Amino acid sequence: MRITVHLDTFDRINPCAYAILWLDDASLKWSREAHLGLALPEWGLLRMEANRTLVCGPFGGKPLCVLEGLALRKQGGPFEGETGRAHWSTLDAASGEPGHWHVQCIDEQSTKPEFGIFADDEAA
Repeated sequence: MRITVHLDTFDRINPCAYAILWLDDASLKWSREAHLGLALPEWGLLRMEANRTLVCGPFGGKPLCVLEGLALRKQGGPFEGETGRAHWSTLDAASGEPGHWHVQCIDEQSTKPEFGIFADDEAA
């Protein structure tokens, strides 16, 4: 399943900061579709913990962002328009308002792309 998530309202980083991420729940990877004011690599790995999704860099490690309430593989899955809080790792979560995420689009078709988008994918 392909899920497009919009992250925004990170006013303490930049009043116009946003990112649009494509999440692949099958491979547990994400790619950056667009962004402004947020330092993000082109792609990375996803981890799931309880009722949240951790957006990590391409080699895992410390999360770049935590999407509270986004459970990718829950029964029924996320839905278009679903929203929640996003905590950026460079900010102290206790010192200010978090940003937000919302699901813009869900594509349930499993078509193989012509070109891989992740650097660690093997060419076919």
